[in-house]
Order: sequence, then structure tokens, then C-alpha cells
Amino acid sequence: MVNRTVAGRYGVRLAVATALAAALPGIGVQASAFADPTHDGGSYLVGTERIDDRQSTMTVHSASMDRDIPLRVITPADTSEPRPTLYLLNGVGGGEDDASWQANTDTVEFFADKNVNVVTPMEGAYSYYTDWVQPDPVLGTNKWTTFLTQELPPIVDSALGANGVNSIAGISMAGTSVLSLAQSAPDLYESVGAYSGCAMTSTLPGQAFVRTVVESRGGGNATNMWGPYDDPGWAANDPYVNAEKLRGLDIYVSNGTGLPGESDRLDGPGIDGDVAALAGQLVLGGVIEAATNYCTQALAGKLYELGIPATFDFRPTGTHSWSYWEEDLHKSWPMLAASMGL
Repeated sequence: MVNRTVAGRYGVRLAVATALAAALPGIGVQASAFADPTHDGGSYLVGTERIDDRQSTMTVHSASMDRDIPLRVITPADTSEPRPTLYLLNGVGGGEDDASWQANTDTVEFFADKNVNVVTPMEGAYSYYTDWVQPDPVLGTNKWTTFLTQELPPIVDSALGANGVNSIAGISMAGTSVLSLAQSAPDLYESVGAYSGCAMTSTLPGQAFVRTVVESRGGGNATNMWGPYDDPGWAANDPYVNAEKLRGLDIYVSNGTGLPGESDRLDGPGIDGDVAALAGQLVLGGVIEAATNYCTQALAGKLYELGIPATFDFRPTGTHSWSYWEEDLHKSWPMLAASMGL
């Protein structure tokens, strides 16, 4: 059920990429056709590997992290003119494992008839897609806010002939990150979709959630991310605390309750009769979704108090699992598309 829907803005920034589209090479061409090492202090397109006529893997060198980042790309159904870009982020594994949009949902088929570039980083596990204050011995150097909001967009726009209009969406860990990224660069995105994320990172429950991801799951040290737990950096990166910065964006936020839903059964998507997999989805997935529901309810109240238009979809059931996020993407797409002028 959609609890609160208020019409957002649908003004789209004008772009000046028509000439790029007219000269756009095939997506399978190597990076030498596009690369410009002067982009954003040394970030550049390393290369592009074609998967099929609509999909490719782009590799972009990040100057801030001094490493190459692979990205899965879906190009528009019609490339006759410049199109917008949806940055679609994976969850806790960053796509480095088999938990990715491409492997677990119908994303490729869903965008088959849609005129949008879809760009998904395939790294960033346990990083919260944020700028860490210092390198971590286990998780390395993470400057994801810099990469995603400053280094990557001009390279994507140039390489794909995009029109400079963007939106961003993500699940779980990235359901937190997309809100923070939108707050960090509000002029970059037209809309944001956050599915089953926890928008609170500086409260004790929020910090516990972050530490579960970074430390218990990732083996890193969360103080390397935003400093000691009483450091102002935690509040500075808290989407709930900084909710005012979401004003002007089109916002879609969704969450289940953690109670078993229609996909939480032995013959459900991704379960395939595996009793252990179902048990994990019901127990762990139920607990995580209940926790993110608490955060999402709080964010809904905060935006309502601030008078910031948003759409919140609180599902009465559903665990922390891919079949629900596939549905969330489908349901949020009309808003995301409209915000980008599609």
C-alpha cells in the first residue's frame, strides 16, 4: 500500500549532448574511442566489453580510489537521441558476489523497451558507497561519493552519449546510500528510489546496523568510514538528520515488515526447494527487513513534518529479499521515468 504520494517536480535539466549522440560509436568499441584522462583529475574510461547488443561491461579508472571499477551497463532501446541515466546500486555485496540486480531480478528484460541508460557499479562491498575518512586494512580505500557523483557521471555521459539527466536507486545497504548520495549532490539527480534501506546512521540502532554490515559482514572497521562513533561525520552522513537536503527531489521509498510474504515459500524465487535458503530468508531476512522498516517509518514521519513530498510504499509483508526489490523497481519506475522526462 502506498501510504503517502505527493506529486513531485518533473522539470528536467536541458542537456547539450546531442552532438555526442550523433557521433556515438558502438558500445563494443574499446576505450580509446572515448577515453579522456583529464576527466575529473585523472579518472577515465579504461575499456568497454560487449555482452550483447544492449549490455556491456564498462571499466572506469577512479582517480580518488586509484583503481579500476567495473560497471554493468544497459543501453537504451533507441539510441537515436541522447537519453537519461539511471544509476542502479547493488546491496551489501556490491555486485562482487552473485547478489546483483542482473543475477537475481528481471532487470535486463524490464529495461528492454525503455529509453534509458542503466549503470550499475559491480564493486563497493560493505562500503556504504560513501567517502571513508581513511583506508581500511580489509576493505581498502573507499571514495564512492566522489566516484559516483563527480568522477563517473561525465565519463558515462561522454561514453554513452547520455543527456546529463540522472536518477539513482538502490537496495538494502545502498537503500541508505542513494539517499545520502542524493543529499551530497542534489543537482545531479532528478529522483531517488530507496528500497529496504535504513535512513538512520548516527543513532545507536543505526550505528549498530552499519557495524553489522561493515564489521560483522565485511570484516572492516566502521570508524575508518566516518570516524569514531561520536564523530560529527556520522551525523553528516545520516539521511534522516539531513532530510531537508532531499527537498526538490522526486522520492520513492519502500519497505516490507519482515513477515513472510508471497515470495517467502519453498517454491519462491531464488529458493527452489532449498529448505536452508528459505529458513535464512525467513529468519535473517525477516529480522533485517523489520529493522529497516523502523528506519523507513521514521524517515516518512520526518519528511512529512518537513513538508517534503515523497512516496512511501509500506508492504504489509515481505522479507529482505530480491523478489520484493524487483517489484519495488517496477512500481517506482513510473516516478523515476517521469522525473527524467521519459
